[in-house]
Amino acid sequence: MPEYDFSGKVAFVTGAAHGQGRLHAHHYAKHGADVVCLDIGENMESVPYDLGTPEELDETASLVEDEGGEALTVQADTRDEAQVEAAVEKALDEFGRIDILANNAGIATFSELVKLDEAMWDEMLDTNLKGVWLPSKHVGKHFVDRGDGGKIVSTSSTAGLVGTPGAGHYTAAKHGVIGLTKTLALELAEYDVNVNAVCPTAIMTPMVEGVIEAYGEEALARGAELSGPFNIFDPEEGVIEEVDITEAYMWLSSDAARYVTGIALPVDAGFSAK
Repeated sequence: MPEYDFSGKVAFVTGAAHGQGRLHAHHYAKHGADVVCLDIGENMESVPYDLGTPEELDETASLVEDEGGEALTVQADTRDEAQVEAAVEKALDEFGRIDILANNAGIATFSELVKLDEAMWDEMLDTNLKGVWLPSKHVGKHFVDRGDGGKIVSTSSTAGLVGTPGAGHYTAAKHGVIGLTKTLALELAEYDVNVNAVCPTAIMTPMVEGVIEAYGEEALARGAELSGPFNIFDPEEGVIEEVDITEAYMWLSSDAARYVTGIALPVDAGFSAK
């Protein structure tokens, strides 16, 4: 794997208690960064599986510290502007700067659009879209005030590129993340800020495991039935590894991608090429 140098930098990772967020936080620290580890730390009404816990968030911080980085844990809801603003201020008080924002926090639920409950729609859009905008807004303000660059990387999905039967609210939010990314890239370019999104195919994370447990494997199989396998290299394998998404985050956060901005990068084993 490539070696990146984030020495002297601070990464702010949302959804850091477990899964992809934990791996992102750990890898930023492996490459020299201090890390702000943020998570809601409690469950949501419309989500039928367990989200990250405060104890898991502490475990992530321990992984960061084991790599020699400083870790700051913050339990906050990315849907709530006051909590996000306070979290950013706490990070700046602790470290004096933020260099990388990793918008990883998100949820997945399933329902056909004509049967979808309004509360489920609202919780999805608030979490997966507003929950990307608010950290981008407040970390972005810091980047503007500082004026010497920064990186924003956000998780969209292959569902941000195509339709996804049974998950129209998720698909709408993930399409929105790409629109938000492209617009922020244009608005923040004069401050030397790179803004990009990553579009993973299915990955076996705690979120996907929770979806399968709650809805059954048919929740994922329905999409594969209509659009083909999630992994064209090894259809029987079905999903890719978490580290492949983390490596995309590391590259987009590094100077190696200094002229890459406003893109939605598929890391999808060919899913979107079909």
